[in-house]
Amino acid sequence: MTAQLTQATGPQFSRILAIGGVRGENVVTNDDIAGPIDSSDEWIRQRTGIVTRRRAGTDTDVLDLAEAAALDVLAKAGLTGADIDVVILSTVTYFAQTPAGAAIVADRIGANPAAAYDISAACAGYAYGIGQADALVRSGAARHVLVIGAEKMSDFIDPTDRSISFLLGDGGGAAIVGPSDFPGIGPTVWGSDGSKADAIRQTAPWNETAGVEGAEWPTLRQDGPSVFKWAAFQMGPVALKAVEAAGLTPADIDVFVPHQANMRIIDQMIKQLGLRDDVVVGRDIADTGNTSAASIPLATERLVREGTAKSGDVLLQIGFGAGLVYAAQVIVVP
Repeated sequence: MTAQLTQATGPQFSRILAIGGVRGENVVTNDDIAGPIDSSDEWIRQRTGIVTRRRAGTDTDVLDLAEAAALDVLAKAGLTGADIDVVILSTVTYFAQTPAGAAIVADRIGANPAAAYDISAACAGYAYGIGQADALVRSGAARHVLVIGAEKMSDFIDPTDRSISFLLGDGGGAAIVGPSDFPGIGPTVWGSDGSKADAIRQTAPWNETAGVEGAEWPTLRQDGPSVFKWAAFQMGPVALKAVEAAGLTPADIDVFVPHQANMRIIDQMIKQLGLRDDVVVGRDIADTGNTSAASIPLATERLVREGTAKSGDVLLQIGFGAGLVYAAQVIVVP
């Protein structure tokens, strides 16, 4: 007779217990960056909705931002690193292939011997992480999961690039997912389209530049028109699927926090979703910029901190970006 295995089981429900975050310490205005791209404050505001972006100093790296965000959310949740079972770090701006940045952050915050791993899903990375954390908690594999989205995008900008560099900011956002007596995280609707991988890309892989005399430092580029069309018109239906998967309708949504890519994309998505007129919308991009994996938790943290989003509100979040990848879910605001 084959031996019978025991499988772990967990709580029926999970929820986000707290959200925290930090932004780069330097405020960079449109006038500060307009010259090299032959632009102006007016053009940048009209095209993107960005007034300023936050960037970190040269002495701050992406793991510093991740650590600061983690410590902030732990304090808000009333927990310590020792309470964390898994650390998930989403980032595309950590330079080392190995070891995982998550393991280093886990050690810094006193979470050893928590499981720790990185994910690379660009601007959808935080939503990917929340989906994984929900599954880990409800399966019984973990009780508390720390999800971090952290990026130092300024390490990958070309000051003369008009396609994406002028959008980018630095920051770290974090959430702790734990057991709940009510459903606090809806099903994750996610996917990818690698046929459009060139739409947002690094100019060259590291192996083509390392040690090559005269090689330029790899930076980011995007095909702006195609990315705008994809995000503005194809991500709305994905968000609606997430609402439907949660057993809700657009009328049930109190807060909408999309990836902070471009204010015009946000406005177009709102039209598609048919949300109530009084829905609170995350617009942190106006003075933080596009922080990739950090953008959703930072925008949410701001709404909660300012009291615009209240505990118990139903929040729809969706991330989308390089890959092309996307992920959306409905959560209950902690």
